[in-house]
Amino acid sequence: MNKLCLSLLAALTIGLCSCQQQQQAQTQCTPTYVYREGYTARILPNGKASIPSHAPERVKRIIRAANKIVGKPYRRGGGHRSHRDNAYDCSGATAFALREAGLMGGRFPTSGDFLRWGRGGYGKWVTVYAKRGHVFLTVAGLRFDTTGSGRGVGPRWYDTPRPCRGFYVRYLPGM
Repeated sequence: MNKLCLSLLAALTIGLCSCQQQQQAQTQCTPTYVYREGYTARILPNGKASIPSHAPERVKRIIRAANKIVGKPYRRGGGHRSHRDNAYDCSGATAFALREAGLMGGRFPTSGDFLRWGRGGYGKWVTVYAKRGHVFLTVAGLRFDTTGSGRGVGPRWYDTPRPCRGFYVRYLPGM
């Protein structure tokens, strides 16, 4: 009986250790926006984000890239056939910002593909929130998302938190 228990315990331990590390977000997971000069972006009157002076260059590139598509309409599948498109969905917008910043290559991802992007956990400057069906990111304190007060709005910056039950959080080391 002891051998059976030890064998089961060993198999369970091996199985748990071999799983991809994932950290699931809490119900209200995006932090409350607090502006810090040089470290936090602000939403400008034109809807684009300011670039914090102390942000790493890769973070500045993400913000510049996302700013290029702020205000574009939402379209399911937008940004999947072509990197530059006239409308974007959530994964198309997120991938555009990361690709333009040189942080993503390969094929055009779906929201579920971001479950494997980077590492599990929260980043200092950039965090991707992903689940099957939706993905968005926070960059320098702002949320870059395609949904806001209404469904299917399109890529926009927000300084308000959002509920994200069921989302997994991902980041790149150093970011």
